[in-house]
Amino acid sequence: MVNYKAIEIFTSEEERYRNKPVADAVIQYIRNLKIAARCIVTRGIAGCYESGEVTTGRLEILSFNLPVRIYIVIPATQMERVLDGLNGMVGDGIVALHDLNVISHRARNSFFPRQLLVRDVMTAAPKSVAAKNPLSDAANLLLSSIFTGLPVVDDKGRPIGVITQGDLIAKGGLPLRLGLLAESDQNRAGTVIDALSSRSAAEVMTTPAVTIAEDRPLAEAVNLMLAKDFKRLPVVDGTGRLTGMLSRLDIFRTVMREAPDWNSFRAQKIEVAHLKSVGDILRRDMHIVSPDTPIDEVIRVIDQNDIQRVAVVDFEGKLLGLISDRDLLRYFKQKEEGLWNLLSRVKHSFQKNACSGDLRQCLTETNAGAVMTTGLITVREETLIEEAISLMTEKALKRLPVVDDTGRFRGLISRDSLLRTGFHEPA
Repeated sequence: MVNYKAIEIFTSEEERYRNKPVADAVIQYIRNLKIAARCIVTRGIAGCYESGEVTTGRLEILSFNLPVRIYIVIPATQMERVLDGLNGMVGDGIVALHDLNVISHRARNSFFPRQLLVRDVMTAAPKSVAAKNPLSDAANLLLSSIFTGLPVVDDKGRPIGVITQGDLIAKGGLPLRLGLLAESDQNRAGTVIDALSSRSAAEVMTTPAVTIAEDRPLAEAVNLMLAKDFKRLPVVDGTGRLTGMLSRLDIFRTVMREAPDWNSFRAQKIEVAHLKSVGDILRRDMHIVSPDTPIDEVIRVIDQNDIQRVAVVDFEGKLLGLISDRDLLRYFKQKEEGLWNLLSRVKHSFQKNACSGDLRQCLTETNAGAVMTTGLITVREETLIEEAISLMTEKALKRLPVVDDTGRFRGLISRDSLLRTGFHEPA
């Protein structure tokens, strides 16, 4: 048996703490502690108070201020922490403490609380572009944003489409990703953006705009995002006007805010069901190269896989670094003219004659070890997905390498895999 405590509070419907019913305030307080606690609130049908007041729920008496009982069960180790906060919350009532011998404590993991609505999580007042605006306006907004999708609205502010980075590349003529464009020379980037001004946002946007109402459950929005393979959703009010954007990043921030420390639960011998780890979502087919691999070969490897990066490992398979097209552009900054032409071909076909002269020689003579990004943040296969989400959100990472306890590379996880696996409820 495990030693637990039960805190029992006897109060009334009229009792308030900071203008909230005290029962609501206590529930919010316990919830914010993120500890292994359960809380039950019951309202009596009749009761009496020290003042002599008698209350009843019988309609013919029309008496109010019914008694309320708040019952909190917590591990004994958390007792002082909980009581410190409760002190002063109950201005009128009785607080009692009991010992409990708990036979078992089982909890079920949930990706985020089911009561959350889209409006609780979305990014409000998002950037948008009018359908008639030049495409360059959309590109400039996306270039200055952490998101890669922008809603297009009509003259009443209602979403009619979305412009993504993929739309700009596939339909707008953008030669390479926005992230690479941001790394490039300002004059060159300005020239590329200006070239888009001859077309309107309406010509390039993806239609129709798939939206979600702000008063819908967050779970419904996540289901829609997964079903449509969307990274974001425009959010609308009752009149259809754009009021927010819901992205995977918004959802992950919510998970970070709401999730308790499941590892501490397990350390207290609490059985937690439905916990998922990085090993459940690990993508193991990522391409690897040695630090001696020539960069022209690295570019071919990047071009041939959808992850758009390669892992650099030593002869024992230990992770040394990662290489993406952004790493290439930064390293060869002084030869940007030729490399620009080369990288703009990535995701199409790599041609051996795509560069020549000094750049070709550099690509042949430079190896992966010189270009790779080192000092990487990594996780283990046993890392809980909530921990991985926290790392990726705080560090603005879209992908996270996974290693074993000796540092050997095991694979990669992405935001999409985290959302799909975390939100999936076992049968």
